[in-house]
Amino acid sequence: MKNSYLIIPISVVIHLFIINLTLFVFFRELFSFPYIIALIDLAWLVVAFALDFYPTGRNEKFMDRLDQLLYQYLIFSLSYFTIFFFAGFNFSPKGQLYILTLLFFNLTLYRWFFYILRSVYRMEGGNSVNVVVIGRDRTLEKLQSFFEQPELGYRYKGFFSNKKYKSSKFLGSHKNCFQYILDHSIDEIYCMASQLTNLELQELIRFADNNFKKLKIVPDNKDIFTRAMDVDLFGTIPVLNLRKSPLESEYAQVMKRLFDIVFSSLVILLILSWLTPLLYILIKLESKGPLFFKQSRHGYNKKTFWCYKFRSMTVNGDADRVMNTKNDLRVTRIGKFMRKTSLDELPQFFNVFLGNMSVVGPRPHMEVHTSEYGASVDKYLVRHFAKPGVTGLAQIKGYRGEIIQPSDMINRVRMDIFYLEKWSPLLDFKIVYATVVNAVVGEEKAY
Repeated sequence: MKNSYLIIPISVVIHLFIINLTLFVFFRELFSFPYIIALIDLAWLVVAFALDFYPTGRNEKFMDRLDQLLYQYLIFSLSYFTIFFFAGFNFSPKGQLYILTLLFFNLTLYRWFFYILRSVYRMEGGNSVNVVVIGRDRTLEKLQSFFEQPELGYRYKGFFSNKKYKSSKFLGSHKNCFQYILDHSIDEIYCMASQLTNLELQELIRFADNNFKKLKIVPDNKDIFTRAMDVDLFGTIPVLNLRKSPLESEYAQVMKRLFDIVFSSLVILLILSWLTPLLYILIKLESKGPLFFKQSRHGYNKKTFWCYKFRSMTVNGDADRVMNTKNDLRVTRIGKFMRKTSLDELPQFFNVFLGNMSVVGPRPHMEVHTSEYGASVDKYLVRHFAKPGVTGLAQIKGYRGEIIQPSDMINRVRMDIFYLEKWSPLLDFKIVYATVVNAVVGEEKAY
């Protein structure tokens, strides 16, 4: 772990250097007021301290916690303008937005370079930790594969077990581990809890504490761990939460809701304001019935809500039971065009504005389909832990529209669960962008 204590101070210095260099190149006159520069630097440090921005995990990669960089930057930007306001400094908002955009690009670029440089440094032997495992169970193979990623900086020496194994990584029985750890400068000890008695665990804890070694306990997982697992502490009792989503954080709820309000407002004002009367005329000219089609669907926490669309079919009694199929005779001519371009989905931005839906999330299904697939598709109901979306990861991956075979719904659910477990603002932006592209170029299953 040599020189690892320098990582955070160096990052702080480089971040401040990037901020000051960007300001010096594009806003040089500001340096005539050194107290303003000092306040801007202080604002970055205060926000970073408040958000616990700098401590990073050994296993963290470029895409991890990218949302925290965005959060840090947004609050810093607000502080930046606040300093100018109270200092009475005249500035061009347009010019400052340009500088802040460039600053964000530079900071993100440094982050990308930092992780590449750190990986190279670790592969050369720097910032590394020597580790051993005590005990062997079915988790060991996965743990070894994880340790053997050189860019993470682990130097896996082997494992101890009371059973003998014909493996180059077998180091001996449990009783031999203490001397080996001292002789080979082991930094971290990973212990398979299922393989040691309570007395052995207590002895190992005392040894680690008295010899300045980090001890990490690997619980017996019973093959139940998930990507979204987290640990909650009830007093001193660790409790595994197998389905914790990034969407549950206060930051995610605030940022996602803010994005939903802004984005839906823009769609309503800039598109639906003129498109709605135009489609009203075209829809009415072709078939009798209302402009909007509304349907009761299941949303967040499986609560029902009215989901709105532009009516693309003739009025029929099967709309709440039978999904649209290819060459469906119920679809009108203008309806085919709307479905091909996804224009029929635009009224759902009213649902987004009202809070029933989000711009991005698992697509809401008919109530009859929730009952059907909830009983037949594994983990189907997990998708209701998030607000349903106008678009989603499953839709841009080709799993939209008609369910032709069981794998279509299975893959859709798999994508929805992945979204819940791996949500980030960047992922939302990617999905929105891909949705717009697909609407322009067309999709095979958009009918």
